[in-house]
Amino acid sequence: MTFDIHAALPAALADRAGAWEFVRAFAADRARAIGPADGYTPAELDASAARLGVPLPAALRELYELLGRRADLTSNHDVLLPPDKLYLEDGLLVFREENQGVAWWGVRPDGDDPEVLVSFGTAEPVEEPWSAWLRRFSLAAVEIVLSETLLFDDDLVEAVELDAGDLDLLPEAMRELAFPGYPEGESAGNRIRWFAGHDLLGRHDGAMIVFRARTEDDLEAFFDTVCGPDEDDDDEDEPDDRTG
Repeated sequence: MTFDIHAALPAALADRAGAWEFVRAFAADRARAIGPADGYTPAELDASAARLGVPLPAALRELYELLGRRADLTSNHDVLLPPDKLYLEDGLLVFREENQGVAWWGVRPDGDDPEVLVSFGTAEPVEEPWSAWLRRFSLAAVEIVLSETLLFDDDLVEAVELDAGDLDLLPEAMRELAFPGYPEGESAGNRIRWFAGHDLLGRHDGAMIVFRARTEDDLEAFFDTVCGPDEDDDDEDEPDDRTG
């Protein structure tokens, strides 16, 4: 049976078990099936906890044991830190870093599936450096896998400038995913929204949609739908609306 991302998402948002089942099915459909060698061992995670002097939340351990070594699912753009690189900052366990060192994600080292917070680098110290991102780590794990798969470095990933008011230009089959809003404080016009169809996955940030197609034909069909057929392929002087 074909994986239906829309049908599978509600269970992923409900609890940890649903999140891991979603991640397994999504990886098998959009990337490569998760295998036994794709995660870290309990001993490696125990060593990390011992080094840090704090327990690792159950959900974090489960993600690392499931697919912590799969950079294609976790670290194409931002980086899921390996267990020996996890560290504590402001009482939080930092597990992910933005690829240019301007954002960090962390959790409080308690509870089974704790809230994820994010910190953005600023030139001046701020009173509250960490803000809410997603309400559970397992939910953040789903977002990470979606985002990092979307940004895999190949010829099937592109970007198109698209205002929020023009989202009706998306292919009819590319429906909005019922993903919770994040981070808190985003303006409605600039919030991140996810869209998916059988052959396409996209993330819209208010001004641009980054999307990944299953095949080159799907990529071209997306452009034809959103930008209109390119009637001037042979005219090198004619500008193209495509930004990817």
